[in-house]
Amino acid sequence: MKIIVGLGNPGSRFDRTRHNIGFDIIDELAKANQALLNQTKFKGVYTTIHHHGEKAILLKPLTYMNLSGESIRPFMDYYDIPIENLLVIYDDLDLPVGKIRLRQKGSAGGHNGIKSTIAHVGGQNFNRIRVGIDRPTNGMSISDYVLGKFTGEEQDVMNEVMQTSVKACERWLEKPFIEVMNEYN
Repeated sequence: MKIIVGLGNPGSRFDRTRHNIGFDIIDELAKANQALLNQTKFKGVYTTIHHHGEKAILLKPLTYMNLSGESIRPFMDYYDIPIENLLVIYDDLDLPVGKIRLRQKGSAGGHNGIKSTIAHVGGQNFNRIRVGIDRPTNGMSISDYVLGKFTGEEQDVMNEVMQTSVKACERWLEKPFIEVMNEYN
């Protein structure tokens, strides 16, 4: 079994913000697989999908971003999911809007959701899809920027990125992550 986690913040005020792109991609992945994210457990909302014979949990932690690992770890323990079967999707200020980067390991790079995940799963060796949201250029604070919504033009780009990310997730359910990285990076 694998687990695909989208990071974000719970609550309608955070819907469709830059920081919640991980949630948005999980929503699209569930929709693409005719699944409803309507089960709750371990401080998260989730569903289970089957794709090409592979079973996967889709999870949106209902903790705030900086506590994401508090939801992820209990799922991994309960379902006996090894760290190499974890994929985390999250926003990245260091990539331009519309760019995605798949990685098998790495540091948190200042991302509090990834810091929490690393602390709770016991290491950095898990798969990731980093989704570029760029940095503010108009003097706006980082926190106001990441909690803001995409512009209309950016949202058009992000709609395409979400679909590409969904396809990358589905490919990982079919083949090794290293092959998916080579295909999508």
